[in-house]
Amino acid sequence: MLTQNFYDLRVGDKMSTNNNRQLERYEKLEKIGEGTYGVVYKARDSVTKELVALKKIKLENEDEGVPSTAMREISILKELQPHPNIVGLKEVIYQPNEKKLYLVFEYVEMDFKKFLDQNKHNLTLSQIKHFTFQILNGLNYCHSRRIIHRDLKPQNILIDKSTGIIKLADFGLARAFGVPIKTLTHEVETLWYRAPEILLSQKQYSLGVDIWSVGCILTEMVEKHGLFCGDSEIDQIFKIFQYHGTPTVQDWPNIADLPDFKPTFPRFRPTPPEQFFKNFDKVGLDLVTKMIALDPAKRIYVKEAMKHPFFDDLNKEDLAKYFPPGQQNLAMQYGK
Repeated sequence: MLTQNFYDLRVGDKMSTNNNRQLERYEKLEKIGEGTYGVVYKARDSVTKELVALKKIKLENEDEGVPSTAMREISILKELQPHPNIVGLKEVIYQPNEKKLYLVFEYVEMDFKKFLDQNKHNLTLSQIKHFTFQILNGLNYCHSRRIIHRDLKPQNILIDKSTGIIKLADFGLARAFGVPIKTLTHEVETLWYRAPEILLSQKQYSLGVDIWSVGCILTEMVEKHGLFCGDSEIDQIFKIFQYHGTPTVQDWPNIADLPDFKPTFPRFRPTPPEQFFKNFDKVGLDLVTKMIALDPAKRIYVKEAMKHPFFDDLNKEDLAKYFPPGQQNLAMQYGK
């Protein structure tokens, strides 16, 4: 529902309400995405001539105004601006009479899934390290503000092919840490990046759900295939257990309290990481196994992951461009 607070969700001074002329400055060029949320267009700003992504949010069933999901996404994006590894929100245009809401984003040409589909067999280890570091860097910025992304997957990451800059996107499922969380829907490909505590319907979960997803994405780049590729929720959790072994309370103290964990689950034996992962070196294997620890309390934190020896050979000067203006000195604590 639209509240007065909506009018405080400004991005710079670029918050428009009921302004047809403001919308008309954007020339739609082509549809580039569509989902339950609405439609995304590639568009051109007729004033600046720059390309933008114009996200139209569906409001048809919202008699009282803007849906809470859109409010949350706008609020979170506002909180996260600006950062080189998070998609830039330029403007919000709300037209209450027409029941239309548009989010204007910087245009980034490709999502990371498409990029990996085209390039994963040609990636160098240096590229993999830079991409992973940037994903972690964007997440670290989110987590430092107590925001969990919750839906991190290649489809929700953008890449500028000319610069190699990675940007986290699609914060529609993001939450402030500690806020009660509804059960997520489970599309098949989304399942592959979902942490086991989500699959087992834990009601309150932590920042560790995001680091699990990064481990899955890192594995996909190194191994050239998905980590755990189930075709249903139960198949997904069994594939995870086939690697980790079916957990006991010694492995994961509160496992028996999770709503969808069943004592009747098959008793899988763990697979040694050296047998399961074929292409990681010793240092990379250490990082990924810490990212995908079964018990979320045992997973590596994002900040720790950024300082892992896996990234030690990255140049500090190269890393500086991944930090906001005036904060490039933060790169000095990473790499060489």
